[in-house]
Amino acid sequence: MPKVGIIYNDAKPVAERVALDMESWLEKRGIQTVMATGNGGILGYGKPDAPVCHTLIESLVPIGFDRDLMFVVALGGDGTVLSACRQIAPLGLPVLNVNTGHMGFLTETYLTDWEEAVSQVVEGNYVVEQRSMMTVRVYDSQGLLWEALSLNEMVLHREPLTSMCHFEVQIGRHLPVDIAADGVIISTPTGSTAYALSAGGPVIEPGIPVFQLIPICAHSMASRALVFANTEKVIVTPANRHRLVLVVDGNAGCYIYPDYRVEVERSQYPARFIRLQKGEFFKILREKLGWGLPHISKPNLGELA
Repeated sequence: MPKVGIIYNDAKPVAERVALDMESWLEKRGIQTVMATGNGGILGYGKPDAPVCHTLIESLVPIGFDRDLMFVVALGGDGTVLSACRQIAPLGLPVLNVNTGHMGFLTETYLTDWEEAVSQVVEGNYVVEQRSMMTVRVYDSQGLLWEALSLNEMVLHREPLTSMCHFEVQIGRHLPVDIAADGVIISTPTGSTAYALSAGGPVIEPGIPVFQLIPICAHSMASRALVFANTEKVIVTPANRHRLVLVVDGNAGCYIYPDYRVEVERSQYPARFIRLQKGEFFKILREKLGWGLPHISKPNLGELA
């Protein structure tokens, strides 16, 4: 019997209700379903008395989910998509993202159209768009302390009421550089339209195999966003007397102490998004962010005289 997975945001009653409706709809068509909540992909945050909580990347796969699934449906907003990608990435399954949130920048279709969308995917009428993910790991002198997959970005920043941060950043084989700033962002192309964009980074088309490094409120005017090949490992070592905070995709993180280091590299597990029509990244930028919209009115030469 064919099988489909459903991951939904149980904090939103509408997502939970639609998940049950979808389960019934699929089973009437002879398709078995397995369900899980997006909570399994949220790793939580460290506390001062327990700065890290190590959870193996492969251990986040929900119970009942395996490589035999045809595809997975993620019901929620962008946060649910981020969690779902972390949960199913080790299985290599394609995911159909159905928006029950607000912006839904990462989603493919809307709640009102889910039956038509799922029917189209069941019939095999779709393409898969692959997005690179990052593996973020934290080490101390004894070894690995924490790890997580990231679809958007990792952010290392100061806590409130602390002074400016200093970082030593080494990209691949290149010489380390020193950065003084409130924090640093390392982002994937997918994350270039998230926090990285707000911090002044460029928009990067998702298919380009790069990462970007962005200082947050840098002390030097020369410190600007840097785009580099995602084949390079990045090692960030804080040079501070106080602890810092590491946040991954806005829903996982831990404390970073002076003797820790953070390593970031391209993950062996990509995210695989189901697209119901040929992807058009600039169309999404236009619809979701208003990028490249024409001016409401354009003055003529007489008006400029």
